[in-house]
Amino acid sequence: MKLYPIETGNLKLDGGAMFGVVPKVMWQKAYPADENNLCNWSMRCLLFVDGDRKILIDNGIGNKQDEKWLTHYYLNGDDTLEASLAKAGESPENITDVILTHMHFDHCGGSVKWNYDKSGYELAFPNATYWTSRKQYDWAINPNRREKASFLKENILPIEESGKLNLIEDEGEFIPNITFKMYNGHTEGQVIPHIKINGKTVVFMADLLPATAHIPMPWIMAYDTRPLLTLKDKDRFFEDALKNNYILFFEHDLYNEACTIHDTPKGVRVKKSGKLSDFL
Repeated sequence: MKLYPIETGNLKLDGGAMFGVVPKVMWQKAYPADENNLCNWSMRCLLFVDGDRKILIDNGIGNKQDEKWLTHYYLNGDDTLEASLAKAGESPENITDVILTHMHFDHCGGSVKWNYDKSGYELAFPNATYWTSRKQYDWAINPNRREKASFLKENILPIEESGKLNLIEDEGEFIPNITFKMYNGHTEGQVIPHIKINGKTVVFMADLLPATAHIPMPWIMAYDTRPLLTLKDKDRFFEDALKNNYILFFEHDLYNEACTIHDTPKGVRVKKSGKLSDFL
């Protein structure tokens, strides 16, 4: 069993949008912004190699969108999905499973790519089974007006049309050593994978907790469709994490791959942060 952080590049998003009702005077101390109020965020995925199973969790923004669309997100960094997989000794053809925590473009855009002459789309991982929740899929193909810009049909429909999309109805262990748990609030039916490895549990946080800076309870993104439900689900997650000594792995935190948490008089806070390898 091995876990490999897979860097796919970074994007910039408005700090106010990423921290919701928290004042800038507070959040900029925890996560810096540039002169345009933009914070830089990673799109870090995770590869779990367990025997013959090679499971990729999320896959970044992809490269199908036009330059005008991409300029809204100020993509930066030298990492790519393909190069990071190669560094881990794998190729897209080797991936057996792709878990999509949810179908916002920065999490699932790498699932689908242009075909050779750009006349249509094909799966970027041709030998993989794709997994997400039915709640999320139904939500994504019938988007509300608030989230619509985050759900791009070219990232979603080709997967369903391929016949390789598995939609889970409930929580459970659908892949050995990975338990799929669902949390709402950010979007509907977000899948948060809990990975058992060497007697420890690593949790891929996706957008339940984008970064260590989002650990304090009220620090919730303005992007979340139901922030009070996020608050409730954070509380539920923290109860499990504290009891079971989870290692939290972050998709969007540019500065920390992972952390552990503890309870303090001020609430749940970071206990130790750093590279994922520091905890394994």
